[in-house]
Amino acid sequence: MAGVYQTYEIRCPVHGFIPFDDWEREIVNHDAFQRLRRVRQLAWTDYIYPGAMHTRFEHSLGVMHAATRLFDAVVKNSFELLKRVYGYVSLEDDQLRRTRTIVRLTALLHDTGHSPFSHAGEEVFPVDPLSKSGKPYKHEAYSAAVIRHVLKEAIENHPLNTSGPQITADEIATFLEGTSSSIGNLAFWRQLIDGQMDADRMDYLLRDSLHIGVDYGRYDWRRLLNTIQVIEMPPIDGALQPDLRIGVAEGGFHAAEALVLARYYMFTQVYFHKTRVAYDHHIKEALKSILGGVFPPPTPKEPGKSGIQDYLEWDDWRVLGELAKANGGDHGKRISQRDHYREVYHTPEFPTEGDRTTLNLIRKTLGALVVRTESSLTSAYKLEKSDISVVSEDGLRKVKALSDMSFVVKSLTQKPLEIVRLYSKPEDAAVARGKVDELLK
Repeated sequence: MAGVYQTYEIRCPVHGFIPFDDWEREIVNHDAFQRLRRVRQLAWTDYIYPGAMHTRFEHSLGVMHAATRLFDAVVKNSFELLKRVYGYVSLEDDQLRRTRTIVRLTALLHDTGHSPFSHAGEEVFPVDPLSKSGKPYKHEAYSAAVIRHVLKEAIENHPLNTSGPQITADEIATFLEGTSSSIGNLAFWRQLIDGQMDADRMDYLLRDSLHIGVDYGRYDWRRLLNTIQVIEMPPIDGALQPDLRIGVAEGGFHAAEALVLARYYMFTQVYFHKTRVAYDHHIKEALKSILGGVFPPPTPKEPGKSGIQDYLEWDDWRVLGELAKANGGDHGKRISQRDHYREVYHTPEFPTEGDRTTLNLIRKTLGALVVRTESSLTSAYKLEKSDISVVSEDGLRKVKALSDMSFVVKSLTQKPLEIVRLYSKPEDAAVARGKVDELLK
């Protein structure tokens, strides 16, 4: 088949040129993937940072490229260990190349299930019947359904696949979900898709900061690629194979630290911006009005027929059309007229019990002037197994956790990052702020 298929390139403001082959080109050209051109990466953030008009389409291409570079760097820096544990014969080993393709395609398709206006729309997902706590579906469930039911033919029937690795759509969806023990050795490679240094995170931090025009999301990704490697830990719970983790050499630990801090800064300065949080609330409520409830579920409506096609009919363009027709209720009107709720008080980023007492007192004092309370919550850095491992560069190869080596990172593990905000209608904001000032004095 050599010489029959071409390699293509697409220019990217973050990565330069992103190469892909005929098979990947066919998947990218599929309607389900092209839909991502019509889903903005950061919802209504352009109302605060006008440059934030980029989409899930370009981000997904960037994640595929970042995942590939991470994969190649890990193999290059740790091939002898991978060879010993997984039995790879050479750098051209068929199984290794097949795994690379699965990682690459999963990274490309990981966001195909995103709702209009990205994460803001997730709050209008129906409840997942398999959730023990009654939580709604996650967008990954929709992505997995798109891969299994909509992109199946494009994935499985291309000659580059049928004459080569013969990868199935279900393999990619299962790898993305990461909930089945059947993925075997692929479980190790999921760290590139869902981990503290995954390709998704590495791309969106650089891409979002570039388009927004801030430097908060920048970090030394070249140093990370240079020092990333496999770190061998003792087997867990009687397993036959050692526990393999993706970490960095000691010389790259400050680059890993910078990645963690970049994410922290982007959340505090961009993703949790007071006005962005207000618009996330408005679009959620407007979507409820437009939909008359929630989005269609990703599960089949009847045997052999998936409901995911109905869901894919929704994108930013369709919602904008509904808003233009004044179908979004009061919240849709506020979006169209940029008449968002105004913040009148917020807690510190890591509120104490005293801060929460003050919050409750202010909320009680303001009474009906408060029309919305919003809690922006995330784990600034997760510990336990997902803690980034750092290995010494001497012959002893001592392993330490990043949170043990960095005082700054350690401080982010003490409690979740949470900002609680009180909002009033624009016409009431001045009075509400005046009451807050009097109370605080």
